Amino acid sequence: MSFLAWLTVLILVSAGCPSKTVQYPEEHARLLNLDQALESLRRAYEGKDRSGFHSQLVSSDQMEELERQVEMDFETFHAITLDFKIERVMLEKDDIDVFVNWQGTWKKDADDAGMRQRGHARLHWAVTPSILLRAVEGDLPFGMKTKQLLSEPLSPQASPR
Repeated sequence: MSFLAWLTVLILVSAGCPSKTVQYPEEHARLLNLDQALESLRRAYEGKDRSGFHSQLVSSDQMEELERQVEMDFETFHAITLDFKIERVMLEKDDIDVFVNWQGTWKKDADDAGMRQRGHARLHWAVTPSILLRAVEGDLPFGMKTKQLLSEPLSPQASPR
């Protein structure tokens, strides 16, 4: 190809790639804040950061139960790894529903191979001055200690003689 042909291709490529502008800047900002809130929740759970986890929640009875479940996980498991994949986000005024797929590993000690789990959950976030988790539904990654207890077979009871 000649120099003139390369120059023409370069001009066409650069002219055909205008910079993108965000069409809905408020929604875009809310989605970025939501992503940060979800990541902060995940990091606090993985890092067993009680105050960090608590700071992501709206104060309510359901969230108090979630905190109890998380506290049991923190006491039971030596190491927790958790990944979230956002499946869908629904924005409605000051409410955001996030449907996530999650997977994680919970280890009781450093030598433990760990318990691997995955599931789907719906996280309801409230937009206050910040974005806080206000309700949860579905198969949650939090409360794995309780799930483990429920899945273990009951020990056979001694029959009376």
